[in-house]
Amino acid sequence: MRTRFRRLVVTAVALLTATAGLPAAAADQQDRQDRHDRQEQLSHGGLSAVVRYTEYGIPHIVAKDYKSLGFGTGWAQAADQVCTLADGFVTVRGERSRFFGPDAATDFSLSSATRNLSSDLYFRGVRQTRTVEKLLAQPAPRGPSRQVKDLMRGFAAGYNTWLRQNRITDPACRKAAWVRPVTALDVAARFYAVAVLGGQGGAVDDITSAQPPTGSAARAKGIATSPNAEALIRAVRERTADADMGSNAVAFRGDTTANGRGLLLGNPHYPWHGGRRFWQAQQTIPGELNVAGGALLGSPTISIGYNSHVAWSHTVSTGVPFNLHRLTLDPADPTVYVVDGKRHRMTKRTVTVAVKDGAPVTRTQWWTRYGPVVASADGELPLPWTTTTAYALNDPNAANMRFADTSLGFSKARGTADVLASLDRHQGLPWVNTIAADSSGHSLYTQSQVLPRITDDLAAGCSTDLGRATYPAAGLAVLDGSRGDCSLGSDADAVQSGIFGPARMPTLKDAPYAENSNDSAWLANADRPLTGYERVFGTVGTQRSLRTRGAVEDVAAMAERGGLTVRDLERQQFANRVPAGDLAAADVAKACAALPGGTATGSDGKAVDVSSACSVLAAWDRTTDTGSRGALLFDRFWRKLTAKVPAAQRWKVPFSAADPVHTPNTLNTDAPGFATALADAVAELRAAGIALDSRLGEHQFVVRDGRRIPVPGGTEGLGVWNKIEPVWNPAGGGYTEVTTGSSHIQAVGWDGSRCPVARTLLTYSQSSNPNSPHFSDQTRVFSGEKWVRSRFCEKDILSSPALRVVRVSD
Repeated sequence: MRTRFRRLVVTAVALLTATAGLPAAAADQQDRQDRHDRQEQLSHGGLSAVVRYTEYGIPHIVAKDYKSLGFGTGWAQAADQVCTLADGFVTVRGERSRFFGPDAATDFSLSSATRNLSSDLYFRGVRQTRTVEKLLAQPAPRGPSRQVKDLMRGFAAGYNTWLRQNRITDPACRKAAWVRPVTALDVAARFYAVAVLGGQGGAVDDITSAQPPTGSAARAKGIATSPNAEALIRAVRERTADADMGSNAVAFRGDTTANGRGLLLGNPHYPWHGGRRFWQAQQTIPGELNVAGGALLGSPTISIGYNSHVAWSHTVSTGVPFNLHRLTLDPADPTVYVVDGKRHRMTKRTVTVAVKDGAPVTRTQWWTRYGPVVASADGELPLPWTTTTAYALNDPNAANMRFADTSLGFSKARGTADVLASLDRHQGLPWVNTIAADSSGHSLYTQSQVLPRITDDLAAGCSTDLGRATYPAAGLAVLDGSRGDCSLGSDADAVQSGIFGPARMPTLKDAPYAENSNDSAWLANADRPLTGYERVFGTVGTQRSLRTRGAVEDVAAMAERGGLTVRDLERQQFANRVPAGDLAAADVAKACAALPGGTATGSDGKAVDVSSACSVLAAWDRTTDTGSRGALLFDRFWRKLTAKVPAAQRWKVPFSAADPVHTPNTLNTDAPGFATALADAVAELRAAGIALDSRLGEHQFVVRDGRRIPVPGGTEGLGVWNKIEPVWNPAGGGYTEVTTGSSHIQAVGWDGSRCPVARTLLTYSQSSNPNSPHFSDQTRVFSGEKWVRSRFCEKDILSSPALRVVRVSD
């Protein structure tokens, strides 16, 4: 059946091949290279693909080659997400100010820029210097392969074909002038933006606002003359703890499972809105490629997924993907820096941005051999630029156009060894760990990512005074840029200079379980801790988050129990156990009951009757299921407690590296602030008209199609595996929207056939168009804690009662 269908599909694709090329796109007046690249699109005619839709609008895309596969993927993504995609393309072209105004806020999907003008100044600078084109021109594996370039070209052509053939119904961009045809360069620029999110992209405001000092201007702005180490450490830690970037994943070895084959549960925590959403698909080139999973919007490759042999997921790592160099400046000219006694003039990058209803804005950026100068009094990286000192940011991912090839290697892998081989060859993952399992029973965890080659020895010999504080505390190296012997050097097995090679990566092979929940590599398996890696990768022997502690407890118990199946993975995802509740709820209830007169004093100095809260907390089931009573009360209390009571005072039993999963413990209910937090939580819920024992789902929900959909899960601080970050709006009924959390979830195993045993869930659904039938269908499935059965093999696809076949061509 598979062979016969393959022939039918190949024949259909061949018959669909058209000879007409794409119409020429409107020329971009700001950039001659855009015109050249669009002209190139004229030669990309004759592309086609077959898109078969099954339940929940999941497309299964079949094509004869990579360019046609990219074409089908671009077409199908546009059908679901045209407005979000178009918005992102406006961003990477540096045209947000032109269409939306310079002062409007961005959505932070593709950089940390707070305003459109800052975003445009950065991305126009990237376009103006042909940074992406230069990376595309490098030979593989340092640059992208021919297959990936074909996917990018095809994606742009497919997106453009959808625009030409269809009417936009999404009110977010219907009839909008900024929805325009794109080029392969636009697609590649989006990859670039994702790659530098942890480095340059996370410091856009600091790059675009950095200006050499003049005495009067510096005094007027109140800019400090020396950096604040504590503020810088705090900024780096906040980046690492960014709620938009999280995840859990676990791989189980075959001897823990019922049939000796591996299992993988992936639970990435990503934004529910905007350009960093996942989109679900299956991609097939008969005889060459067959993979399913979630692709980041704008990407023609599967980012997290599975095939007949292997499944993988990613978690955001603790590695710090950038470092700083302190520049020693010429006292006579703050745009000249000195290295080994020789003067080097900074590169002045003048960028002009078109502005809606106004004259173009021109600003200057300053670049060095190390990267851009960063300076801001209150930005992402609070650093001064004085007459003697400045700081430059080194981001090795600014030379990384290898993300897509790494993912494509995963898509074609036949086991975890091939996953490692793709990582070793391409070295393209910018800021994530990889967790994988395969049908032969192997498990894998690796922190194989692009990091600046900061060894502990280099940091010891070359750190500035600032770096001696920031490196041990936060993993951020600040090196003496005036010394040539403080360069990052190169590993022999590294694909580019200045980064670590594969041999240095923390890696755990074939452990009974390999798990990560955004802490460092140390406890990927509590019985086989990883050590010996450089500080820039993360810490060893330090306190873990409640989510990591709860996850390790859960998966270690599962591995010990053995006989695991995909059903066990499904149960783990929706157990909704609250580690903070298990540790503290009983003590909170007991201390509550002991309060004199059943009252506590709130932050406003008023006495609050909290007596009814005591029994609610005592009876709470310690979960964040939608039907759980007491979960909302504990959630609101816990947020207030952790804000008021410092971590060092929160627990009676401190952290011990000898027992990192179970310490610290025993809540300190005598800590100042405990009773106040309880009073504030009770008063807050009563003021909103919310009963203390109300079901969580009555007040944690999203509104879709005018109806409330209850949302299970809980916030980071509670330690819940099924992480959800909702927006508190008591006037609207409680938590009325979700910003980030569980996204493209997959539970994957194998049964000896070529059809993976897979269950998936895209929590926010496939389309952001409110007029689409797939705007909220999987969100309702998520609400009910159910799963979508994967249709991977032909017999399953063809038997779908929702099957719809679309043949697309240009």
